[in-house]
Amino acid sequence: MSDEAVDAETDTVRTWFVGRDYNDRDLIILTYATPEGDGVFRKELASQVIDKMTVTAAEDVDPDNLEVIDDPEERERYAEEVERVASEHDPDDEI
Repeated sequence: MSDEAVDAETDTVRTWFVGRDYNDRDLIILTYATPEGDGVFRKELASQVIDKMTVTAAEDVDPDNLEVIDDPEERERYAEEVERVASEHDPDDEI
């Protein structure tokens, strides 16, 4: 992940919504990626909670909470989806 992506004032990285999945534990997994697609942040929520919160187009996260993506194809897919979401939404838009 590029160092210039870290906000100097808040020490956070802007990530953009790239997907929503479900698992066998009845959890919803929201996935946010960095603009380069080289880092992802996943947020697991109980299905009962998702109706009570706002899922936004972007999340500012601590760089330590990002998972590094090494696979070039996966990085490219995330970067393309970030570009699409960022061009269509403001960071605080509900998704």
